[in-house]
Amino acid sequence: MLSQLPEQPTDKILDLMRMYRADARTSKIDLGVGVYKDASGHTPVMRAVKAAEKQLWEEETSKSYVALTGDPAFCDAMATLVLDDCVPRSTVATCATPGGTGAVRQAFDLVLLANPSARVFVSDPTWPNHLSILRHLGIETIAYRYFDTETGAVDFNGMLADLDALRPGDVVLLHGCCHNPTGANLTLPEWQAVIKVMNAKGAIPMIDIAYQGFGDGLEEDAAGTRLVAKSCDEVLIAASCSKNFGIYRERTGITMVVCQDDAQKALTQSNLSHLNRQTYSFPPDHGARLVSMVLNDASLRADWQSELEDVRKGMLSLREQLAGELQRLTGSDRFGFIAQHRGMFSRLGLSPQVVESLRTDHGIYMVGDSRINVAGLTADTIPILAKAIVETGG
Repeated sequence: MLSQLPEQPTDKILDLMRMYRADARTSKIDLGVGVYKDASGHTPVMRAVKAAEKQLWEEETSKSYVALTGDPAFCDAMATLVLDDCVPRSTVATCATPGGTGAVRQAFDLVLLANPSARVFVSDPTWPNHLSILRHLGIETIAYRYFDTETGAVDFNGMLADLDALRPGDVVLLHGCCHNPTGANLTLPEWQAVIKVMNAKGAIPMIDIAYQGFGDGLEEDAAGTRLVAKSCDEVLIAASCSKNFGIYRERTGITMVVCQDDAQKALTQSNLSHLNRQTYSFPPDHGARLVSMVLNDASLRADWQSELEDVRKGMLSLREQLAGELQRLTGSDRFGFIAQHRGMFSRLGLSPQVVESLRTDHGIYMVGDSRINVAGLTADTIPILAKAIVETGG
């Protein structure tokens, strides 16, 4: 039987990681893997998370199950972090999940239960795992234009034109902030225009918000999501704690569903419980418990927000340095968009040939579409990258 299994496509980012590890050059630079790194190239445990973990170790008395859809304190804290008071909490169904990927998967599974014929409109480009999960579930996907490679900005006219093909019951997948892989975000007026189209067409928004706090700030990064939540009758949201709490390996995420009323919320909550039970039963609690402790303790939360703000400002500084260095070397503002992008990623608009040359000739590793992890840079490596881009004809 097992010999009949189909060959699965390899993950390009994991392949890139393997090539990087096998590269013996000491000067190599890793800009491919989507993990935050500090100036020393380390992914640290945040101070508040470390303090909460110590407190939990001292106070925890049981490792028994918590709840099928996760600790209510975690779900409430995350709903408040993402949505604040833009909608009544009584209309928001939630379930804790293994990471943001688990949250995305549960949201797509919920779509299948509610409307097996739904099509999902996905930005071109988007996070590859979105497409992989949708293919695995057999959900029809339709790409909408999003990124203009010439300007490095959102192709908003193209986006609206493609969303005109929406039908009632279709789902529009949107990135809440810090678009992965491009770094180019919608403005609030653009969010409003997209909402108008979705409501007119009877489409359901689904928002993947994985980088809240990495762009313009915790509240600012949630503004688009909150606008959608209070403007649309039904909204699916997948949120991750991996990045803004630095707990990648703890696999901590949450699916939230904004419903029309209390009765619809109860029905949706029942289905989320069913999906959790069928998929992995009880979700992991350790990371979720740490998040709820940090968010519900004034001192820990203040320290977390302070460190998160340092992370955000550090990435903005790296963006400005890289854009400035490329402007100095090229004498043009062609790469000025890098400073305007937000979050960990930017797509540089380099050809596959240039990307390959950067890897083979300079030991600089980035995804084939020229997406870079800005957090993989340092003040010392920025001049090296900029010089290599110019030398390879980028």
